Amino acid sequence: MAIQLILGTVLISLTLLVEVVFIGFASSVLTRIGDWLTSGRLMTKFTFTLLAVVLWMVAAISVGVWIWAGAFLIIDQFEHLEEALYFSAVSITTLGYGDLVLDQEWRLLSGLIAANGLILFSLATAFFIEFIGRVRSAQERSTEKV
Repeated sequence: MAIQLILGTVLISLTLLVEVVFIGFASSVLTRIGDWLTSGRLMTKFTFTLLAVVLWMVAAISVGVWIWAGAFLIIDQFEHLEEALYFSAVSITTLGYGDLVLDQEWRLLSGLIAANGLILFSLATAFFIEFIGRVRSAQERSTEKV
């Protein structure tokens, strides 16, 4: 059980690090294009920028899925990459169909990947809310100046 907890903690930490890096990069880019976002065709710019941010965060979560899938292959829980990716995606979204399961000696990882997914999706949601709030606020300030 200790090995499962250690491995799960390492994988959670790694996926969180990836997501934080993705958020940091997105924040940096959004800061650089802030003036552009608050001038001209506000709704069009906001819509396409929000779409880009959502896709960027989906990419971050997808990297997490691949990290878990790689770990499942390394510990020999699945024979094929597709199975490992499927199990990881289903588990990280907390859907958990149950058609594929881990061996008893590793099944604690199922709960850990689900907890990891909750954290990753929560971070992404918080970032979306912050992004929307800041952009809308900046756009309102820029239209008041005119």
